[in-house]
Amino acid sequence: MNILDTIVEHKRAEVLKRKQECPLSKLASYEYYRRKSNVIRIPEPEGRPGIIAEFKRRSPSRGPIHMDADPVQVATAYEAAGVSAMSILTDENFFGGSLADMKAVRESCPQLVLLRKDFIIDPYQLHEASAYGADMILLIAAILDRREVEELAMEATSLGLNILFEVHHKNELEKYHPGIKFVGVNNRDLKTFRVDTERSLEIIPEMPPDVVPVSESGLSRPEEIQKLWSAGFRLFLMGENFMKEKDPGSACRSLIDRL
Repeated sequence: MNILDTIVEHKRAEVLKRKQECPLSKLASYEYYRRKSNVIRIPEPEGRPGIIAEFKRRSPSRGPIHMDADPVQVATAYEAAGVSAMSILTDENFFGGSLADMKAVRESCPQLVLLRKDFIIDPYQLHEASAYGADMILLIAAILDRREVEELAMEATSLGLNILFEVHHKNELEKYHPGIKFVGVNNRDLKTFRVDTERSLEIIPEMPPDVVPVSESGLSRPEEIQKLWSAGFRLFLMGENFMKEKDPGSACRSLIDRL
């Protein structure tokens, strides 16, 4: 069993437990539930690349990255640096995150676009995302079949959430559901953790028309971002490159200034 299978198996048990502890009726009473979401401003072709800066404390591939990082401090600095959005890992067991991180950032940065990054396999998690203040959710093609993508996409839309649909291979685009606006290519293979940014360049010509292409993971140098920008990518999800630094916000600002 690879790490992705292990994560999904653990996630199924985790979601079942959370459903029992906090039923939908309780989530519906939360302040942010079904709020009007913030929307990412799509960078114009003549503009500069948009950065989705990520917050994560650890990962299965790297181990501890920045375990004592404060999500509000990082979010405030990311916002000041001019990011397009912030991605927050809410998986606790493998990434050291939580929905409490999402809520804390939402309260402190009401206008910042927040992406709940997790392994979403159940509609319940979409209602959680809404209740804790997310604007967007991630759907990973590698762990969902076409019917599941459709069901989750429709449920997310009904909650007012934007969707980032993530693929690793071009054949996963067959699971794409019309109406999803953002399609991301993860340059990191979730089974081997090998990173190859050429994956983005191979897949973008196959993307559905009128979607916003997003390149994810393994990005660090302005030159490679500019290369992907020239190929048509408009948003770039980056996390480890910032979170490994003592001051993630400063590292983010430095990269944006160089772009």
